[in-house]
Amino acid sequence: MDLEKQPQQPVAPAGPAPAGPEPVGIRASDADRDRIADILREAMAEGRLTADEHAERVDLVYRAKTVGELEPLVRDLPAAGGAPGRPAASPYTYGPEAPSGPAENLVAVFSSSTRRGRWRVGGRTNAFALFGSVEIDLTEALFGQRLTVINATSIFGSVEVKVPENISLRGSGTGIFGNFEVDTLESADPEAPVVVVNGYSVFGNVEAKPKRGKLIANLHQQLRKHLGR
Repeated sequence: MDLEKQPQQPVAPAGPAPAGPEPVGIRASDADRDRIADILREAMAEGRLTADEHAERVDLVYRAKTVGELEPLVRDLPAAGGAPGRPAASPYTYGPEAPSGPAENLVAVFSSSTRRGRWRVGGRTNAFALFGSVEIDLTEALFGQRLTVINATSIFGSVEVKVPENISLRGSGTGIFGNFEVDTLESADPEAPVVVVNGYSVFGNVEAKPKRGKLIANLHQQLRKHLGR
C-alpha cells in the first residue's frame, strides 16, 4: 500500500544569527572602560552621582577585567542600557581623538625620565621607576581627549605627576613600605579634562598633585592653534 506523500514544508534560508548583547564574560577593552567612564562623568555633571560616588565607580572601572564587571556600574544611569553605551555628544571641543595604539611608556631604571612642556598627551601612559625617577608635567600639555589614565609603578624610586589646577584629578593605589598619594581635585567645569592616576609603590613614592598657579586658560584656542585651525 502506497503511503500518502505529504507536501514538503518550505525551509527558510539560513541567515546570520541576530546580534545579541555583548557576552558579559568577555574581556573588557580600553574602549569599553573609556565609554563607561564617560557615562559616569556625564552622570556626575547632571547631579546623578556625587563626587565621592563618581570617584569610587571610576576606580572600579579601571580595575574591571570583563564587560560583566562594567555593566553594574552604570545600570542605574540613563545612558547605561545594561551594556556599555556611548554617551551623547558633548559640545566641548577637544579635537580629534589620538589614534589607537600602545600606551606611551616612560621608564627610569637607575636614571630619570621626564615629560614636560607643550605636548599632546595620549589616553594612556605607563610610568615605571626602579631606583630612578619619572616626572610627568601636564601643566602645558594639550589634552586630545577628556580622560587620561596614568599607570604608575615605583620600586625604590619615584613617580611624580603634576597637573593644572583647573582640571579633575583622581586616582587609586597602594604604598608598600612607601607612599602613594593623589591630591583629589574636582574642576568646576564638568567638561574639563580628567586625569586618573593608578598604581603602586614599593619602598618608593608615587605622587600626583596640582601645580599651584598653573591653569588651562582656554583649551579651545590652544587646540585650534596646535592643530593649525
